Amino acid sequence: MKERNLKEFLDKKVDDYNQPSFIKDDPISVPHLFTKKQDIEIAGFFAAIFAWGNRTTIINKATELMQLMDNAPFEFCLTHDPGSLKKLMRFKHRTFNTTDLLYFIEFFKFHYCRHKSLETAFTRHGSTIEEMLSGFHHYFFSLEEVPGRTKKHIATPERKSSCKRLNMYLRWMVRKDKKGVDFGIWKNISPSQLICPLDLHVVRVAKKLNLLQRKQTDWQAAVELTEYLRTLDKHDPVKYDFALFGMGVMEKY
Repeated sequence: MKERNLKEFLDKKVDDYNQPSFIKDDPISVPHLFTKKQDIEIAGFFAAIFAWGNRTTIINKATELMQLMDNAPFEFCLTHDPGSLKKLMRFKHRTFNTTDLLYFIEFFKFHYCRHKSLETAFTRHGSTIEEMLSGFHHYFFSLEEVPGRTKKHIATPERKSSCKRLNMYLRWMVRKDKKGVDFGIWKNISPSQLICPLDLHVVRVAKKLNLLQRKQTDWQAAVELTEYLRTLDKHDPVKYDFALFGMGVMEKY
């Protein structure tokens, strides 16, 4: 397929899937339960970190966690006490357990006592997404007592990870258009900087369309795919995540 025809084809697929109807069956539905910026950030972060496996299960577990936090995650993280934490003791999602959850909550309390938005946890560490994600990883695990097991839940480019879940989270927070799926509540990162999340469906479709040549699904592959997508739209390359993911999941392309 010629590049011009490919762009027209993918732009049409973006229009098909970047619609409010996309929200209800996707983990992004969880932060859409909220209106306060900090609630959206925290709910979105948990939904993104939980995002491996069946989407219905991801949504259900993230929603369950929000209910355990009295559907006020920001207030819960800042004001929790031993009694309120007891409600969380049986929470588990795949390999994410109570130990991990309690550390996440302590990090959010630490950060939000000093900053108004989670955005600064990324932007304070550099100007590129790679620098931001690497810096965020170090910052996230900078508290005094860090459970060794919890580190596996936050990826970093320093370990060559594609950082799929964090890149997806950044898409949610940064991209903004009139369709209302992504939130666009962070203003200090440009959509042009974003890196495409390498979901397994995205990778499969991208390879079928010859947008991605690299065999390993790692950070370099995410960069390679995004660089190609920038040739189609340099200002908003990651909008094509909707097209590639939608074609992979909905159309079994």
